[in-house]
Amino acid sequence: MSRKPSVLITGASGEIGHALISRLSHSDPDRPIVTLDLNPLPPESAKLVKQAVNGSILDPALLDGILAQYEVDHVYHLAALLSTRSEFSPALAHKVNVEGTLNLLEFAQKQGESHGRPVAFFYPSSIAAFGLPSLDIKGQAGQVKEDDYNVPTTMYGANKLYCEHLGRYYSRHYKQLAVETMSGKVDFRCIRFPGLISAETVPSGGTSDYAPEMIHAAASGQPYACFVRPDTRIPFMAMPDAVDAIFRLMDAPRARLSRTVYNIGAFAPSAAEIATVVHAAFPKAEMSTKVDEKRQGIVDSWPADVDDSAARNDWGHAPQYGFASAFGEYLIPSIKKRYAGA
Repeated sequence: MSRKPSVLITGASGEIGHALISRLSHSDPDRPIVTLDLNPLPPESAKLVKQAVNGSILDPALLDGILAQYEVDHVYHLAALLSTRSEFSPALAHKVNVEGTLNLLEFAQKQGESHGRPVAFFYPSSIAAFGLPSLDIKGQAGQVKEDDYNVPTTMYGANKLYCEHLGRYYSRHYKQLAVETMSGKVDFRCIRFPGLISAETVPSGGTSDYAPEMIHAAASGQPYACFVRPDTRIPFMAMPDAVDAIFRLMDAPRARLSRTVYNIGAFAPSAAEIATVVHAAFPKAEMSTKVDEKRQGIVDSWPADVDDSAARNDWGHAPQYGFASAFGEYLIPSIKKRYAGA
């Protein structure tokens, strides 16, 4: 009995994983979805997948078991140790973020060799892969292109940047005779995400979480001290646009892609501009500033905005939410409902 082409999603218990499972199960219901995560899937996601495997991306035997059982031709590798924890545990971050990604690339290579066609491999990178040396240069740089200022200042950013290079190597060079043929068994596709803001999840202390933290604190009637200066500016995006971008990139013909790694952006407000919008929606909100020098330094090293023209030209990146609509139509109404009557 032949195996059916299948999808593997690692780190599937998070919000992006939830959205991917929901959309994939509706757009291609006959393609089995297999998930791999240390945490169990939420019940609404678990009922949509063929098999939910609980385990680590660092377990080769577990990956070999999936390799033997399924014909995986799409991988969405979301599993990672995130930015704040990576700074406290850099050795663990390297093991999970780099060695884990290498395990998945090897898995995809074996699958591609087994069934004779490239495995589409999605990898989420981050603006943490950038590192601008000073605020003056950040101010002069404007919209930063993918290949500029790739000198990250955090372990998480260093991990992400190296994994971008690993993906390009597997996609364009590994076991290939010609340079830049993009004809290998791994079709690696990567997005460098800006700060992502979701209406569905509570912020967990990430370096860019000051934006959603403002809204949650205001909606719940709690005072909030923002950990970055009012003039701090980085790019952001609403979560639905981030998920849409993944599908646009993965649906694009390979021949249309001029790069393996793409910037995407949507809007780039200052912390003060965010606070103004939140205060307009919640006039009684108590907001102040208490700078966390460590996190401020990290955010200062990220671009004020990114040049995403390659993504717009190659695969039609087109975010639906701008600054005003993201807050006024998506974030603030949904988060208000979360705390209504509390």
